[in-house]
Amino acid sequence: MLSRIHIKYYYTLGVLLALCLCVALPYVVLKLIFGWIALSLGLVSSAYWVNSAGIFRKSQDGSIPWYISWSFIPFLMGCQVYNAWARQHDKVPAIQKIDKQLYLACRLFPSDISLLKERKIDAILDVTAEFDALEWTLVDEHIAYLNIPVLDHSVPTVAQLNQAINWLHTQVGNGKNVVVHCALGRGRSVLVLAAYLVCRDQHSDFSDVLKSINNIRQTARLNKWQLAAVEKMHSRNQINIHKRAWLIVNPVSGGGKWHDEADHIIQTLSDYFQLEVLHTAKDKSAGQLAEHAKNKGADIIVACGGDGTVNEVASVIVDTDIFLGIIPMGTTNALSHTLFGVTSKLVPVSQALDILIQGHCQRIDTAICNNQLMLLLVGLGFEQKMIEKADRDRKDQLGQWAYLNGLWEAIEENQPLSMRLQLDGGEIQVINTTSLVIANAAPFTSLLAQGNGEPNITDGLLDITWIESSEVSQQQLLSMTELLFAGLTGAREDDQVSGIRHVQAKKIYLNTDSSCQYVIDGELFESEDLCIKVKPKSLKVFIPNVSKHL
Repeated sequence: MLSRIHIKYYYTLGVLLALCLCVALPYVVLKLIFGWIALSLGLVSSAYWVNSAGIFRKSQDGSIPWYISWSFIPFLMGCQVYNAWARQHDKVPAIQKIDKQLYLACRLFPSDISLLKERKIDAILDVTAEFDALEWTLVDEHIAYLNIPVLDHSVPTVAQLNQAINWLHTQVGNGKNVVVHCALGRGRSVLVLAAYLVCRDQHSDFSDVLKSINNIRQTARLNKWQLAAVEKMHSRNQINIHKRAWLIVNPVSGGGKWHDEADHIIQTLSDYFQLEVLHTAKDKSAGQLAEHAKNKGADIIVACGGDGTVNEVASVIVDTDIFLGIIPMGTTNALSHTLFGVTSKLVPVSQALDILIQGHCQRIDTAICNNQLMLLLVGLGFEQKMIEKADRDRKDQLGQWAYLNGLWEAIEENQPLSMRLQLDGGEIQVINTTSLVIANAAPFTSLLAQGNGEPNITDGLLDITWIESSEVSQQQLLSMTELLFAGLTGAREDDQVSGIRHVQAKKIYLNTDSSCQYVIDGELFESEDLCIKVKPKSLKVFIPNVSKHL
């Protein structure tokens, strides 16, 4: 069976032949036809060379834009002829039942509608990239449909496969009969269905599942490259079925953003998970609700709120195998900014939903400060003053500007702190500072933590940054400017010139002569002593899948 690696050469050869005919033939009409063919095959060939099914621009409803379709007409006409011939001469039926509620099929045509209705199929998983979907509203206006665009002879990404198998599991759990189809029902659809069955039945393996599918549909088979890739994903535990997800919502975060997004969030997640939704209240904290979900056997808990809500949920599931999902609804959402990148500020909800659906996760570091979980940072001085001054009323009025306003006021006050600092059990040093931040993670917008650029949330180290005290507030502003550039560029100049100090450690002990206030992930606390210790790779979090196609 062909692999993607081989098929790209065939399409490239077709491009060269079409170009030669375009040049050699004397008639303008023929030149245009073969030029069109060369363009069409060239686009398809490029898709295979870079393994990008997105070139077809197939949408979630299965349609391909007309301006894209015109470019591919010669290719699509060839596929149409081949598919019609293959169906006519295929030794297996177009649609076959493989397991309870599960069917495999080739590309669906209007002539298949009566059979779909006869089998009571009410969900379609289309894993083709190159064809418009069947007008499935002709089958039933309430039919469920999902497109996962995959090139022929290729392998879906980890994110695509997680999305497909969790969608399948939810449809089956809702009592629907589901058909999975590709062009001929031999490769891509078989891969996805086999991956689902292996993940569903923990004691099975791909060879047994593929054999059972092949016993029913004799043409079903994977090429060696497809089989090796999907087995690798499974052996690395990269593809998983998540049966239940608990959504813990802080409805007042970010000035009540939840009410505008609730229907969209619930509807989207319900297509992939058995969803339970819990709301925080005065007598029900996010931590208490997370504990309830944990005791009920949750394997995913999604924190929908600000950094405080995320911290409360994480404190319950740290050092467990429960996955943490994040839907940023707060004012700053610093953790999601760190994990998801700058786009979390632009399209926070849609991006967060995509991340949850794609199911890519990573273990990240956390830390403990005086028995409180710390995901982001501990701050004294400017950081603490900034959080204190940006109270709920100011945040509701000014949004993120409330923090900048609070920071400006703290700089103007310019109150120094004297404390003793011990790193990893070493010598105690006395420091005088206006700002000290101990960070596990912080986006570049958290200026006071940028002593050496953004901290690494998976390096097993804490980043300690402090600004030496100065009687001149302008000097503090200069230090802030340098920290801003450090956050943007990832490095700074000589510490001795700037008055900024940066070190790294696994365990930090701080002591002051009198009780002082500090902040942990946006929450205010007070103590004379602080003990902070990193917990490497102690929390499983869903993050964007930045890996390329296999």
